Amino acid sequence: MTSFTRRAVVLAVLMLSAYALSVALTPTRYVVVKAEQLNLEALIPRQFGDWRMIEEGLQAIVNPQAQKTLDKLYSQVLSRSYVNGNGRRIMLSLAYGENQSNDSRIHRPEVCYPSQGFQITGKWKDAISFDSVELPVMRVVAQYGSRYEPVTYWIRVGDSLVRGAVEQTFARVSYGLTGRIPDGILFRVSEINQNTEDSISLQNQFIQALISSLTPAAKKTLIGSIGSQSVEIADKSSEL
Repeated sequence: MTSFTRRAVVLAVLMLSAYALSVALTPTRYVVVKAEQLNLEALIPRQFGDWRMIEEGLQAIVNPQAQKTLDKLYSQVLSRSYVNGNGRRIMLSLAYGENQSNDSRIHRPEVCYPSQGFQITGKWKDAISFDSVELPVMRVVAQYGSRYEPVTYWIRVGDSLVRGAVEQTFARVSYGLTGRIPDGILFRVSEINQNTEDSISLQNQFIQALISSLTPAAKKTLIGSIGSQSVEIADKSSEL
């Protein structure tokens, strides 16, 4: 066997090994039930605590992604507006996707809002106290002219809550290494309010009241296993 032939054989073996490894690491098993067994409309109550759903507030909710993108990424989308006894309005958006592989992963609000002309003027990781644990969330402040919209969101990937690109990618890859394809849901609330601190306080109250009103199964859909474990509060430093 000539030196050239030996190099060709070694190269072929390496290429076949790389291909076999990529196939072995490609996730093939879904870890959740199919989306048709999930109904976001039924999952989220129309009234809870001091909050009730209103129809007239829907036009204020920003959809930062084109319909074609929504149809590609998500199995179900839910948008609602709620008002409390003081007339304050919170906008709620949920987006559920069965497949959180790389091409189908949920898009983060701080990436999508600018596509609709918004500027992101603030972003940091935070946590909300809930049932003796800390619910990890991301805060984003979006501005469009005179409209200031503080946003609170998290993304559930499989059984974990993530905030930002690094945590989202880590959770997705961790599932992929086990051959499993996680589902995911984006939970986002916001309010049109120039006082960010005041709005965040109200959003915390809304989220706490909503989660407290849910059944155990519904809680698991929104926050995974967070209810049974303690989560370390992250520093409120902007993620690069």
